[in-house]
Amino acid sequence: MAEHISKQFDTELEAIRSNVLGMAGLVEEQVRLAMEALASGDLTIVNKVLEQEERVNQMHVQLDDMCIHMIARRQPAAGDLRMVMTVIKSVEDLERIGDKASRICQRAKNIYDSGRLQVPRFNELNHIAEDALDMLSKALDAFARLDVVQATQVIRDDSRLDDEYRGLQRQLITLMMEDPRTISLTLDILWIAKAIERIGDLAVNVAEQVVFLVKGLDIRHKTQEEVERLVLNKTDGE
Repeated sequence: MAEHISKQFDTELEAIRSNVLGMAGLVEEQVRLAMEALASGDLTIVNKVLEQEERVNQMHVQLDDMCIHMIARRQPAAGDLRMVMTVIKSVEDLERIGDKASRICQRAKNIYDSGRLQVPRFNELNHIAEDALDMLSKALDAFARLDVVQATQVIRDDSRLDDEYRGLQRQLITLMMEDPRTISLTLDILWIAKAIERIGDLAVNVAEQVVFLVKGLDIRHKTQEEVERLVLNKTDGE
């Protein structure tokens, strides 16, 4: 971002950016720990994620407050205003990702409290989670480096994640049909799979905000081809 005459303005912008990255790192850890909790049933991990959720909520409120005060005091324009608006929208998505991680932990606790010793289709579920985490990591890296190419890759990756989710969904429905005794457990797994798929969607939201920040383009609700044409200046033949 360009430097300003007021060094205090630059300091405030950098503080906002640093706090976003701190919140993002915490949310990313929450998701990883949630999958560990699902694999092991370890209540220590569950409790850690729930404690982190409180910190994430506090950071969300703090960042909103910083952005509101920035708008009121500095009246940012152009790229600076896009930066503030990107932060407001992105931290909302990050907080929602943290919520998903917390709820995955709660479902994991329910599964193990019911006496289950393993999670059906866990390998497939964990593979989807790794893909969603990779998308989140790329989106956050794109924000840190203002990299629209990386942001566009996150949007491209979402199609693969959706396909993998639908494949797992079919497997789990088949499992319930073949053995009705698994219905309750399988519904929990289906909910977790959907939560992971939503984490990928929220990572896409962050990536779209990076494009808005850097290019000033609103690419929400556009197809992948339209995004690449607008952002990467690709033609239909490329």
